Amino acid sequence: MKNFLQMGKRFFLFVAVNLLVMVTLYLVLSVVLHFFPQLAGRRGSGNWLGYLAVYSLIFGMGGAFISLAISRMMAKWMMGVQVIDPGTHDPEARELVRMVHGYAQRAGLPAMPEVGIYDSPEVNAFATGPSKSRSLVAVSSGLLHQMNRTETEGVIAHEIAHIANGDMVTMTLVQGIINAFVMFLSRVLAFLAAQALGGNRSNDDDRQSVGNSLIEMVLGIVFQILFTLLGSIVVAWFSRQREFRADAGGMLLAGKAQMIGALRGLQRIYDPQLAAEGSNSGFQAFKISGQSGGFMALFSTHPPIEERIAYLENLGR
Repeated sequence: MKNFLQMGKRFFLFVAVNLLVMVTLYLVLSVVLHFFPQLAGRRGSGNWLGYLAVYSLIFGMGGAFISLAISRMMAKWMMGVQVIDPGTHDPEARELVRMVHGYAQRAGLPAMPEVGIYDSPEVNAFATGPSKSRSLVAVSSGLLHQMNRTETEGVIAHEIAHIANGDMVTMTLVQGIINAFVMFLSRVLAFLAAQALGGNRSNDDDRQSVGNSLIEMVLGIVFQILFTLLGSIVVAWFSRQREFRADAGGMLLAGKAQMIGALRGLQRIYDPQLAAEGSNSGFQAFKISGQSGGFMALFSTHPPIEERIAYLENLGR
């Protein structure tokens, strides 16, 4: 139960940040079009739909890039990441920085990522940041204590491959497009539903007009939340494809044995059956491995670990 609550908390924080940005932008868009209807033409017309599509694209992409811009800050705050001074005298921390910077140089990154550690017994690592020049690689204390050097190198190489592949920006573009569709569809459906619920009311009746506007705004937020959850399934699918690519990139940086060794190390630490059932929070934090079946697998940002191993084993054959 405790592990389930930990997993739920992280999933809630991830979804809540995106929902907060999206709902805020939706409300801004609603206010702009309410007070300046001339910007979008007559409501419900083809002209209105065209302008709404443009506004949704601008606001949707804007929200995604805002999330990207603050990703390093949010990761440090949410996970309690302590950035390591490259000149540290701590041997364990210095070795971690050396490892990250070594793979970063091998991958040809334009600037060295920040390197951080966060206190957690879970075996985990992640990379984030708005660009290849402003990135962060963070690992848990549990990973450093439970994985050997070869396995750790595979994990680090995988995270560096994410940065080198530009996955943060790629996923931001995907999220931005999904956000635009979500905003457009939620507002159109909210307008149509409000008109249907309001009946043939006169536009000259101010109270009825205000009532329709309130109904439309509430329905818009409801549709916004629903479509955001559905859109996250699409985003998760794209994320799983990028994970396979990062595994392949990590293999090129660290070697096939290191990458497969890292994944098998995770299997050694976590019971695969428990991970498949989704009851082990270590696999689910920033999603080292995803679920292999069931409805919740649609929301997993990482493929099942056994599929990742099979993918690497088949490369180069």
